[in-house]
Amino acid sequence: MSVLRATSVVRILTKNANVNPIRLTPAGRGEYSPNDTANTAEARKKNRRIEVILTPKLDEIFQILE
Repeated sequence: MSVLRATSVVRILTKNANVNPIRLTPAGRGEYSPNDTANTAEARKKNRRIEVILTPKLDEIFQILE
């Protein structure tokens, strides 16, 4: 499920925001990285999430610093 959720977000970003798909990497963690480990509906709700991690283009930063 987590991989499907991540892939869906990537599809939305590439379709609606014209983001180059080469710059995106969908990944799922499933039960291996929960925010809440309790076995309750509320905990499962908290664990249904996506995280977007932004990383800079290092070559552009190096050019600015030179």
